[in-house]
Amino acid sequence: EVQLVESGGGLVQAGGSLRLSCVASGFSFDDYAIGWFRQAPGKEREGVSCIISDDNTTYYVDSVKGRFTVSSDNAKNTVYLQMNSLKPEDTAVYYCAALIAPMWFGTTAPSRCMGSSQYSYWGQGTQVTVSS
Repeated sequence: EVQLVESGGGLVQAGGSLRLSCVASGFSFDDYAIGWFRQAPGKEREGVSCIISDDNTTYYVDSVKGRFTVSSDNAKNTVYLQMNSLKPEDTAVYYCAALIAPMWFGTTAPSRCMGSSQYSYWGQGTQVTVSS
């Protein structure tokens, strides 16, 4: 059974940092896309970042570029989201999602990697709260 477990959320002051982890199980961790999404109350779910295992290509929503970094440790079946310089507007529940063996080609890859409808498996989420 495919399972994704997020951890690392919490309460942090503006300007602080958190590192989220997404531990995956139930599939071979060598051909995948992992996306990070967030949802604040009253707002749509938003793609934050994603990583594609084939060539470690990464994508970020404009609002987090330069502040967030997604990375993977395939030996640990884990994808991380390092979040620095956090802002109150980053407050949300953060989810990781997985697609096994993505087949994205050419210029469609960025939008698909960042689109929630592309993903088959989802974690339960972890709350990130940034105080001002």
